[in-house]
Amino acid sequence: MEDQFKLRVETNLDLELLEEGHAGELFALTDRNRAYLRKWLPWLDSNKYLQNTVDFIQYSRKQYVENNSLQLCIRYDGDLAGLIGFHKVDWLNHSTSIGYWLAEDCQGKGIMTASCRCLLDYACGNLGMNRVEIRCASENIRSRAVPVRLGFTEEGLIRQAEWLYDHYVDHVVYGLLRSEWERGR
Repeated sequence: MEDQFKLRVETNLDLELLEEGHAGELFALTDRNRAYLRKWLPWLDSNKYLQNTVDFIQYSRKQYVENNSLQLCIRYDGDLAGLIGFHKVDWLNHSTSIGYWLAEDCQGKGIMTASCRCLLDYACGNLGMNRVEIRCASENIRSRAVPVRLGFTEEGLIRQAEWLYDHYVDHVVYGLLRSEWERGR
């Protein structure tokens, strides 16, 4: 993966490598959307201070330098709208998984579907991934709609896959193979 990284998704939509300079803006976005994001993301309670975001960015950069992960800011009309990236890149098996979140006021504009499509093209086309996976909480209908729109196959349910503050949530697993991506292009 390159040192500096930016993908143009659409005229008003870009994905750019998460860097320490994004910390203030990312923390503010997270904080403004805390109640909304908390419904589906388990890490909100451990991200209460700017330093927590700085630590996350530093960890993400370390993983990026080690060629294990890629975390990108989603910029919509120039403003930070959320994050998207590869949780882990499995180079031996040519597979990865995509994770994402989007600010509440950016929902319903096609931002996440377009961003995922772009990252999927990068994974299969540039990195040579054979399999890309997306896991979503079973009740998170908006998040689950993204892989469906992109032609992923629903492969199964992982029961009680994630502890979400005071209860477990099931995850639905979606997968897309490189051959399916090539047919869909």
